[in-house]
Amino acid sequence: MKLTGADEALLSLLRENARAPTAEIARRLQLSRTTVQSRIERLERLGVIAGYRVRVGDDFEREQVRALIMITVYPKQMPAVVEALRQMPEVRSLQSVSGVWDLAAVALVPTIGDMDALTDRIGALDGVERTTSSLVLSSKFDR
Repeated sequence: MKLTGADEALLSLLRENARAPTAEIARRLQLSRTTVQSRIERLERLGVIAGYRVRVGDDFEREQVRALIMITVYPKQMPAVVEALRQMPEVRSLQSVSGVWDLAAVALVPTIGDMDALTDRIGALDGVERTTSSLVLSSKFDR
């Protein structure tokens, strides 16, 4: 499906704050409130907007330890590894990537010790060949 410029702008504002009042979004987009509401409903109906999430405050997340964990998986073990990672609440997102690594995970935990334990758990999963991790020092922006 091809989105219009107005749809893209609407999605951008919703990524910033999905709970913003429709009237505020309409004012920022210079559209009527009814038009904005209709566009949101259409994007939801078409599956472009699949849901809404909680974004945790920067001050809270700044106190957490975040890492990018790159994972190599043995052939034919991908589904089992993905499901095991899905069951770990510390793993916030998981992407399949090209190159030397098969998966890239973003993990968030309270302490360095917790990150050490998590990377050990991931490395011990059946089907995981090896991992490497990099601690995130700061986020420059997040959409």
